[in-house]
Amino acid sequence: MRDDEYELIRSKRKSLSIEIRADGRIIVRVPMRIPLEEVREFVNSKESWIRTHQKIARERAEALKADERSRLSREKIRELAEKALLVIPDRVAYYAEKMGVTYGSITIRNQRTRWGSCSAKGNLNFNCLLMLAPPGVLDGVVVHELCHRIEMNHSKKFYEEVLRVYPEYRKSEKWLKENGRALLRRMTG
Repeated sequence: MRDDEYELIRSKRKSLSIEIRADGRIIVRVPMRIPLEEVREFVNSKESWIRTHQKIARERAEALKADERSRLSREKIRELAEKALLVIPDRVAYYAEKMGVTYGSITIRNQRTRWGSCSAKGNLNFNCLLMLAPPGVLDGVVVHELCHRIEMNHSKKFYEEVLRVYPEYRKSEKWLKENGRALLRRMTG
């Protein structure tokens, strides 16, 4: 790699390190007295790693730009909330009867961090963005929250109950882990 492809920072440190910034810039940090030739050898030995991580940084930056372009309007969020009010209570009623549990009110929210919650009184909250997820993901969240009517924690016993009621739960959980952040970033304001 050429010297002008990275920024060299010397400091009172004991080891050499490479940092790839979000914009793809390369920062090489080295101890004060390391000769420039040794720095170049180190950087060149890590060129493959550097290029891979620069590519990842560029892809993340592009994904963030795409997320910005795909922000949901307030009108679209309102439409999702209205749809959720028609769909989610039916799913809750279905699984609550199957499980033999009761619940309080159901509220639809447009939250930035949660997919659902269950209060100590049994009131249930669900994110309207669940309407953009596959139906199985919605069922997984519904069952998860209803299981809090049996176990108000995330213990082994709790997850055993979730899987007993909804054996496909791990698939819906995986989908949310892989796709949930991108959905939540679409929330406006």
